[in-house]
Amino acid sequence: MTKILVVCGNGLGSSMIVEMNVNSILKDLGKEADVSHTDLTSAKTEHADLYIGSEEIIGNIDDGKKNIAKLNNLMDKKELREALENNL
Repeated sequence: MTKILVVCGNGLGSSMIVEMNVNSILKDLGKEADVSHTDLTSAKTEHADLYIGSEEIIGNIDDGKKNIAKLNNLMDKKELREALENNL
């Protein structure tokens, strides 16, 4: 199953909201994935098929090998939907 990891600085607030939005959008798209959220430090060692986060945060784990979706606005569901459609 596809693993999606939503990342924010502390892994408590914005990433949890985005995780809920990801699950809602996946349901609309008829797709399934294992979605979770975490902080930046943990994300560096955790494997996922897709990492999602704000551009300034997620850029810290971009090693050129990870599939990363950088969002300008974490709360913009349209941008999030486009990121999911383009990366799954």
